[in-house]
Amino acid sequence: MSAKVRTCLWFDGRAEEAAAYYVSLLPGSALQDVFRPAPDGPALVVDFSLAGTPYQALNGGPQFTFTEAASISVLTRDQAETDRLWNALVDDGGEESMCGWCKDRYGLSWQIVPEPVTRMLSGSDAEAAGRAMQALMTMRRIDIAAIEAAFGGS
Repeated sequence: MSAKVRTCLWFDGRAEEAAAYYVSLLPGSALQDVFRPAPDGPALVVDFSLAGTPYQALNGGPQFTFTEAASISVLTRDQAETDRLWNALVDDGGEESMCGWCKDRYGLSWQIVPEPVTRMLSGSDAEAAGRAMQALMTMRRIDIAAIEAAFGGS
C-alpha cells in the first residue's frame, strides 16, 4: 500500500477477520497486505482499503477498545444502499444508535449518511434544513423519504 497516511484500527485478535468483513461491505475495497510474525500464526497487521481509502488493522491486544470518538463515515447514494449497509453493520452483533450512527460487531462506530440528506441539510433554505434536521434527530437508520417530507414542509 503506497498511501503515506492511513487510519489504524486496534483489535484484540480479530484484525484479519474484521478487515475481510469490512472490505466485503463496500465496492472498490480490498485486502492489501497481511503481516504475520510467524508463517502459521495470526496476522499482526492487515492493510486494506475501503472504497479507495486506506486503513490498517492491528492485533494490538485487549488494552484499548473503540469509542464513539472515532468512526468511519460512509456517504450512501440512496435508501437501498443506506439500508443494505446499515443492516449489514447492525445485524449479527452490531448496535443501532441515533442519527445514522451504529456500531458493528467489533465495536467500531460508523456513520451511514445518505448523500441526499447532506444536500438538504446544507441547502440555502435554513428553515427547510431545520425541519430536515429535526426529522433526522428522531431517527436511528436514516429514512430519506421522511427527511425529504420534512424538508418540503409536509
